[in-house]
Amino acid sequence: MDWWRPDLFFPILGAVAAGGLIGFEREFRGHAAGLRTHVLVCLASALLMLMAVHQLGWMKVSHPDEVVRIDPVRMAHGILTGVGFLCGGVIFRQGFSVHGLTTAASLWITSALGTLYGVGVYDLAITGTTVTLVVLSALRWVDRHVPQIQAVDVTVCSRRGQILSEADLRTILGRFSFATSAINHRFESDGVVQLSAVFKGVGPAPADAICQALLDDPRVTHFEVRPHRV
Repeated sequence: MDWWRPDLFFPILGAVAAGGLIGFEREFRGHAAGLRTHVLVCLASALLMLMAVHQLGWMKVSHPDEVVRIDPVRMAHGILTGVGFLCGGVIFRQGFSVHGLTTAASLWITSALGTLYGVGVYDLAITGTTVTLVVLSALRWVDRHVPQIQAVDVTVCSRRGQILSEADLRTILGRFSFATSAINHRFESDGVVQLSAVFKGVGPAPADAICQALLDDPRVTHFEVRPHRV
């Protein structure tokens, strides 16, 4: 068996390098899907595409044109469909906010890059790897400095007889230029009234100031404040 085959070695090397670079950026940012995950996704995509492209040489059939029809596009569709299930596993909802969308997108683009390395389209694969790293790293600075609508998940509890009304909650958050279109109400069997809503405003959410305002209100028995981006 010829172990040195440049047509197999360089696609695998490129896939491992691309997955490693993207995975390192995700690992450095502290995301769940990090270095090993991205390397494995990119490598698996490249290996499967190599199998699809070179299947005639490995099957050793006497009349390949009459027996087998190569269609690497079908393999690419299968790879991206399978990675879609993996991406769905890193997306989760916490309260009113959704997390993991960027990590899922990085896994998806990593798989796409792996398929490009697998079929040997190096110019497009290297360009895609470079652009992906720019989007994940360099554009993070732009993302931090562009004015954005911020959101705060607020849950406040009070008791019957000393209820914090919807208008009161709107007034408290209104001091910080945060507003909401609807507030959810919930009544517990022990007499606790719970109000919950997503308040939105432009600029960073002053979580400390909001918490202090709720602490200063004697009617509030329990609260939870979770800032996040829209």
